[in-house]
Amino acid sequence: MSRYTLALTNALSNALLAAAVASCISSGAMAQASAAAFPSKTVTLISPYPPGGGPGGDGRVWAQKLTEAWGKPVVLDFKAGAGSTIGTNYVAKAAPDGHTLLLITAGFSVTAVMHTDLPYDPVKDLAPVSLTHKRGALFVVHPSSPYKTFPEFVAYAKARPGQLNFATTGAGSIYHLLGAWLNSAAGIKTTLVHYKGSGPLLVDMVAGRTQIAPTTFLSGWPLVASGKLRALATISMERSHISPDLKTVAEQGIPEFDYSSWGGLLAPAGTPAPVLEKIAGQFATLARDPATVEQFKKTGAVLIGSTPAEFRKYIQTEIARWGRLIKENNIQPEAD
Repeated sequence: MSRYTLALTNALSNALLAAAVASCISSGAMAQASAAAFPSKTVTLISPYPPGGGPGGDGRVWAQKLTEAWGKPVVLDFKAGAGSTIGTNYVAKAAPDGHTLLLITAGFSVTAVMHTDLPYDPVKDLAPVSLTHKRGALFVVHPSSPYKTFPEFVAYAKARPGQLNFATTGAGSIYHLLGAWLNSAAGIKTTLVHYKGSGPLLVDMVAGRTQIAPTTFLSGWPLVASGKLRALATISMERSHISPDLKTVAEQGIPEFDYSSWGGLLAPAGTPAPVLEKIAGQFATLARDPATVEQFKKTGAVLIGSTPAEFRKYIQTEIARWGRLIKENNIQPEAD
């Protein structure tokens, strides 16, 4: 190669490198500018679940708090159906500018591994924003039940394989997985009965038509406090501030048993990182706000306000552990 050709090649390489660097700087500057201007219009929080449940109540609080913080309207829109896939797919296909966000619960990680025919890729098409909060869960039974503690229930169930019903919120739901997990871990055999949501489930629990069910403190504790149901154990690894005397399942014989309901926020993939970080930062701020903390505390929730990276890791961990449970128990979406 001649000295002239070498010089020309080096000059071309330097020019290409400079152009690449300039392009990166330009892209970064544009992303920072979009974050600085965010939100520039109404922000819509999509709930893929029906109104009336925990996600709806949480979403209303977030919409109000974000509207106050940003000075732009933040509205809650329900797009329920097909096991939450309609609303989730809507956000996955939305413009990646941060103005359309998805509220999710722990069921998102189950759906991600349970269903292989989703119209979206739960990992590639959605960007984690923040793990907003966790809320404890508990096992409840009818107050007339002969078992008054969790160990008594296990002993009673062992003596009557297949005779006790375990209520779930549907085949393939996270409560379905909890029932299969309890059967396996406790060495019992309950019959899993699938309801269409927590509302019908709790109605039958109060009526005494089924023997045990998981529920969140938000939905179930008022029924326990009024004497309509009896709490046997906290399902989460730590006791709840709502009922600090109620022992966990782990404390009562199954050390590895741990489930907490949680809420989080996703955005369409491709949303600029600075925008994701700005939204997550706002939730971190709310997680330190005494008034907001107290508002959620009353419903059994503890605010988190994680970073996007932390939430991504959390979702990966949840998908992995529920995936193992599904495989070990050969759980199918339409299984009985």
